[in-house]
Amino acid sequence: MKTGIKTALVTGAAARIGAAVVRALHQRGCSVLIHCHSNRPGAASLADSLNEMRPDSAWVLCADLSAPGGVEQLVAACSQHTEHLDVLVNNASRFYPTVVGETLPYQWDDLISSNLRGPYFLSQGLLRPLRAAAGVIINILDVHAQRPMAGHAVYSISKAGLAMMTLALARELGPAIRVNAVSPGAILWPQQAPDEAVKKTILERTVLGRLGEPADIASAVVYLALDAPYVTGQILAVDGGRSLNM
Repeated sequence: MKTGIKTALVTGAAARIGAAVVRALHQRGCSVLIHCHSNRPGAASLADSLNEMRPDSAWVLCADLSAPGGVEQLVAACSQHTEHLDVLVNNASRFYPTVVGETLPYQWDDLISSNLRGPYFLSQGLLRPLRAAAGVIINILDVHAQRPMAGHAVYSISKAGLAMMTLALARELGPAIRVNAVSPGAILWPQQAPDEAVKKTILERTVLGRLGEPADIASAVVYLALDAPYVTGQILAVDGGRSLNM
């Protein structure tokens, strides 16, 4: 890494919101570590496009953050690329329904490990380089951390835990490290998109009446990472007003 250039690690960054965050941070001059689990082709394609714009500025790191040893694997890979870290964006997340009464233990373990345990222990594992850089941790939440989503109890619980983690770490790690979060509303439909009636209801409950874009979340992350040196312990809702009508 070149000295004087900020370095950011974004988890779950091969596509969708994570990729938009990577592009936005890179556009602001950051070197980027692009984490992926299984989508190595997507992550490699993103890194190649960024390195064409600015050589030696993007790298791909692969690890399953919910698997035993996965966090440690990513921490070790990160340390091979840089001795300091300015920005950690905990974006990697899993999403699928878990109906109460039918939830299986492995589903609980999988969602909590991916969405809460992984971000916590990754943040802990990277404390030394983040402290050295007076860095920032940004967690990507969900509007359903505030209000539960029907049929998705464990997912909602995991995101609510990540919201409290944001506040707890901000209090404990300051003043050396700032910790904030971005809470998206309806930005992209999930890969298993809801039916048209559900989509219509969601948009009707969104004050701005439309989907947001990944760039909306990326802009919020860039603000908290690079332009808000006196902001910590905050959860920024980027939801088009959805949280007003939950």
